[in-house]
Amino acid sequence: MKKILRKVIPSVVLVSMRKKQLRMTRLLISWCSTNKKLSSLYYLFSGGFSREHQSVLQGRIAYHASLDSITDSFTLLRRNTHRLEKGLIMRPRRRLFAEGFILETVQAYRDAIILNSINQSEIKWATDVLDEYFTVVSFSQVISKARDIYTKSRRVGEIEIHELGLPCVDGKYKPYKYTEIIESKVTFDSIKKLFAQRRSVRWYEEKKVSLELVQQAADIASLAPSACNRQPYRFVFCNTRDKAIEIAKCAGGTRGFAENIPAIIAIVGDLSAYPFDKDRHLIYIDGSLAAMQLMLALETLGLSSCSINWPEDEYSERRIRKIIELKDYERVVMLLTVGYADHTGGIPYSQKKTKDLILKDISS
Repeated sequence: MKKILRKVIPSVVLVSMRKKQLRMTRLLISWCSTNKKLSSLYYLFSGGFSREHQSVLQGRIAYHASLDSITDSFTLLRRNTHRLEKGLIMRPRRRLFAEGFILETVQAYRDAIILNSINQSEIKWATDVLDEYFTVVSFSQVISKARDIYTKSRRVGEIEIHELGLPCVDGKYKPYKYTEIIESKVTFDSIKKLFAQRRSVRWYEEKKVSLELVQQAADIASLAPSACNRQPYRFVFCNTRDKAIEIAKCAGGTRGFAENIPAIIAIVGDLSAYPFDKDRHLIYIDGSLAAMQLMLALETLGLSSCSINWPEDEYSERRIRKIIELKDYERVVMLLTVGYADHTGGIPYSQKKTKDLILKDISS
């Protein structure tokens, strides 16, 4: 209908109508922004956040369901294991700590062991941290009960160690001292050059992207910081050109260069990692932190990339969900094109804000 109207109505009239509509919208949002209830009323009718609302609720439902049907990663166990680690490194460390969630933790551990479907590295980490916790903590009635549950369910035997460059003292996945960090020889100048080298590349060679290289980059991208180490994201990789192009076009910001894209990665956030809606934005924070490390890792492996903004747009959501299988509680954070750069392709200069514009010192 819109296409027909654009052909029938003169462009001058269309421009005038858009200006009037914009003025009306500005007046409406100015009025609705004066208090929270009016703001909610505005979005009730506009539907701008309707998909996010639904995804958050679906995520909360899926979180509670995950407590009974544990797959290869267990969000509750990951979060509580990380909470124990923070208690172990605290200064001064309290004699009694984690009483409020230690029973929940060992029960989650026991359930994971019984179902035997969880990732081995995850179980090893939880086991090593719980071993350390029960070695150093003082005992109360609650902690004694937790230790009994843990002792009966503790997995016995060595688990294959997966090294990612993290200190693994005595083969244990547990807190370590800063002095045990494996020092990087990367200098400020070196990393500055890498940051400057990694530009948004939109023109690529007609060359198949190596899955193995993307896997290497994804492996170390997982070292990015994550709130309570939940890591609520996954990377969906496609190196079939036609399908990659189809995915890229869903974003709407790829006009003119989409047909040149050899491969693409969708960074997908998982809202089932959270029982409360207050944490709904963490998928974007954690997903973006991991995406940046992924881009830098790809660059060092000879693969260029370009991050593509993902709009809050119902039409785009419906399009991409027809191509990528997503759960109701999963949301696209961004798209990332990947390929071998065409050396004759242009790169936007993209002047960046200086430190004077992005850094404010409030120390004094």
